[in-house]
Amino acid sequence: MSVRIYTAVPCGYCSAAKRFFDERGVEYDEVDLTGDYDARAALLEATGQRTVPQIFIGDMHVGGYTDLIALARGGRLDQLLKS
Repeated sequence: MSVRIYTAVPCGYCSAAKRFFDERGVEYDEVDLTGDYDARAALLEATGQRTVPQIFIGDMHVGGYTDLIALARGGRLDQLLKS
């Protein structure tokens, strides 16, 4: 399953999300939105969220870092990554 993370610099939660996936050997595509206001506006329209990171697994919008951790703690993240 493909993972895509929208990030910006500086962003501690972005770094934490990438580290989370790195430590588990999960590959991801990073889309750096630093200074790209049009791309951030498009992400806001797509997700309804202004903050980064915004994480997608396949076509599913997972949310931000805390949403990612909640999925992992609830045991649902592995299921999403395998589907």
